Amino acid sequence: MTSRSLRAISIAALVLPAALVLASCSGGDGDGDGTTASASATAGVVGRPVTQTCDELVPADTFSVYGQRFDRVRSPKPTKGSPVAQIAAQDGRVCTWRSTTDDSVTVTVAVAHLPQEQLTQLEDALFEQGGSVPTYTVEGYFSLAGRTGRADAFADRSWIHTSSSLYTEPGTAQPVVDAVRAAVAPDTTAPSGSPTP
Repeated sequence: MTSRSLRAISIAALVLPAALVLASCSGGDGDGDGTTASASATAGVVGRPVTQTCDELVPADTFSVYGQRFDRVRSPKPTKGSPVAQIAAQDGRVCTWRSTTDDSVTVTVAVAHLPQEQLTQLEDALFEQGGSVPTYTVEGYFSLAGRTGRADAFADRSWIHTSSSLYTEPGTAQPVVDAVRAAVAPDTTAPSGSPTP
């Protein structure tokens, strides 16, 4: 049994969404607009603020591979208990874009800078659930629930999370994961043969 498996066994959230690992150290569900944690949620915050703006995390041309134009939603509202809400509560950055041609299509990105201990717990929980994606360059995972794909990557003490109905496989999330990773951890580079949608 690997050391990662042994660590993961000690985590109570193995079969729960990985965001619940942070529940004991977060102070709330964010302030509703999803950009950063509210003042009332800072008591248990272990993350440090994400300084990059949404446009810096995901430049507009990133979406060109999907054949659609997207406008940013100015007040995204994370679902209570979701990974996005947990990231917002950890002083993270939450960004959502909506397709200009189909209102039902959105892309959400959330980033938190966390201590290594919390990142390791999240990585271990996702590792146990499977779906490892080596092409994300850093430790990364993909899962599909219904019609929504979810990608998580860990780079330079950052938890990168993105979800969208556009993500039908790991490769369709890759352009967004690559853009965010380049913004928060520019020293890591995408592999030369990165898949595109």
